[in-house]
Amino acid sequence: QVQLVESGGGLVQAGESLRLSCAASGLTFTFSTYAMGWFRQAPGKEREFVARISGNRMSTDYEDSVKGRFTISRDNAKNTVYLQMNSLKPEDTAVYYCNVYPPRSNYWGQGTQVTVSS
Repeated sequence: QVQLVESGGGLVQAGESLRLSCAASGLTFTFSTYAMGWFRQAPGKEREFVARISGNRMSTDYEDSVKGRFTISRDNAKNTVYLQMNSLKPEDTAVYYCNVYPPRSNYWGQGTQVTVSS
């Protein structure tokens, strides 16, 4: 059974930083064979793509509004993917999820809440 467990969220003020982590277990193949992504869902909105990283860490991609502020990374030895979020804005407030990329519907975890106050 695949488990993706997100952590690291919290309440911060605008301009501050957070680092999210996602620990993966139960995947069929070696963690490094999977591209991984971060996604978020704000209240009343659809879940949206935030960032993704290839299995070998050579390629990354970001949603336009987070480019230059967020950095995705991974540690394949720890089966963990990270999202460093700097210069946070109130519009970044959402529940953040990780998943393989492209995401699989049965892999979604509980997510971690990020709240940014102005």
